[in-house]
Amino acid sequence: MPFREAVKLALQSLWANKLRTTLTLIGVVMGVASVIMVITLVNGANRYVATKLSGYGADVFTVSRMASVIFNAQDYFRYQKRKIVRIEDYEAVRDDCTMCSEVGALLDKSTNVVANGHSSNNTEVRGYTWTMLSLNNINIALGRGLTPADEDHATHDAIVGYDIVDNLLGVGDPVGKEIRVNGNPYTIVGVGERQGKTLGQSQDNWVAVPISTYQQTYGYNDSVDIYARVAGNAQAMERAEDEVRVLMRIRRHDAPGTPDDFEIETNDTFLDIWKQISSLFASVVLGLASIALVVGGVVIMNIMLVSVTERTREIGVRKALGAKQRDVLLQFLIESATMAVTGGAIGVMCGILVGKLITIFIGFPTSVPVWAIFLGLFLAGAVGIFFGVYPASKAAKLDPVVALRAEM
Repeated sequence: MPFREAVKLALQSLWANKLRTTLTLIGVVMGVASVIMVITLVNGANRYVATKLSGYGADVFTVSRMASVIFNAQDYFRYQKRKIVRIEDYEAVRDDCTMCSEVGALLDKSTNVVANGHSSNNTEVRGYTWTMLSLNNINIALGRGLTPADEDHATHDAIVGYDIVDNLLGVGDPVGKEIRVNGNPYTIVGVGERQGKTLGQSQDNWVAVPISTYQQTYGYNDSVDIYARVAGNAQAMERAEDEVRVLMRIRRHDAPGTPDDFEIETNDTFLDIWKQISSLFASVVLGLASIALVVGGVVIMNIMLVSVTERTREIGVRKALGAKQRDVLLQFLIESATMAVTGGAIGVMCGILVGKLITIFIGFPTSVPVWAIFLGLFLAGAVGIFFGVYPASKAAKLDPVVALRAEM
């Protein structure tokens, strides 16, 4: 039988038994959809994280009291015992790091902002040195950024994100308008460019004030995060990190041979952490998807065994007319693979659709690589062939005389 004819017969068989086919393919559809959805979400998130981190630049590293990502309670309590990083540490790095081309410091917390009778909740108020807009890759859309004079004189000038403009200030030029941050008045001197959403959370709900003003308002006992930019190659980055490490260890009186009681992190550090998290997530979900594929394969095998029983007389007629074992084997393998690939195609569409819906409703980034589509179809076809071998082999080995005697 020609290959095209075998595929046509397989599709006719699927169409003739719609309910059975639907129930048979559920496992394959769920398995392939899970694979596609996970790859789509992880790939999209990887690209987003890489883009965001590259926006800060591969030439920026941070110094902080605690690591950005903490995996267990033991590490958390160990970090809590560390001394805070103070503004004087930032000033020492700024003045003494010869390899650093630009240094900044950051403090932040969540609070409420009030303007024109409207209020925003969970707005991030940031205490910035005047260099932090550049180090955080924030461009000014309206007005100006912070200046050294703002920092030196602890002015009540503020830079805001577009959520503050859209939700509190309304139409008109926001520059020069007054807002109250946690009850304290500030004058808007600039607006940062829109940054959109990450995982459904807006990145434009923030207010930046001079770090000196922040500390006068909220106190001097919060740990500062230090940002440093290095002009040069990877070797220059390593030398700068070593230079800052020595400066910090001397200031914090770390004994020789003891671990650092602060964290130095680069974009590569964040990327490695994210890849570990995403790989673990992908492994767990792909394991569950594999179970669904196996269940789907077992169901396909059972349905094919039923099909062999139902078509025993047909097999006998074909063999009596000269069909060889490999012809019958090939026919049933093609039917099994066609059934699985059909479920795989539906699963691919479902996986992509679910990924896109997640992007629309919660803002989680998605990206569908072409290879993932072919991988899904390949896995479905492989499952169909693997679990179709036994029924196909059983059909191929039927004695034509016994098969022709079978009742319809």
